[in-house]
Amino acid sequence: MTVGILLVTHEGIGTALAAVATTLLRTLPLRVEVFEVPFEGDPDALLPQASAALRRADGGDGVLVLTDLYGATPSNLAARLARLGTPVRRISALSLPMLLRVLNYPELTLDDLPAVAAAGARNGVLHDDA
Repeated sequence: MTVGILLVTHEGIGTALAAVATTLLRTLPLRVEVFEVPFEGDPDALLPQASAALRRADGGDGVLVLTDLYGATPSNLAARLARLGTPVRRISALSLPMLLRVLNYPELTLDDLPAVAAAGARNGVLHDDA
């Protein structure tokens, strides 16, 4: 059993990040599902589809939900998913370094992965004066 990953993002972001991660790693060590929220999407109407994506992502040990922008509709929808019963941890500010970092630690627990995700995001930001 493993932790699953669910990317809940605005349109185009989650799919693109998952595609790049798959290209770089070839085989993803954790199950990754993407749920993209249309810009005019109704969160109430989208909740059943998002819930189905959460269930697909769950590898038996819960789901790490990564969202792109805290406080936006995808993040708010992710908060609702966290109350449905599946063990969930949520992290916002999704980036490629964050996703790759998480995927490099498939043996970690759901409780340990949020810190790894946050470290991946922080360490992925570099100020280059060149």
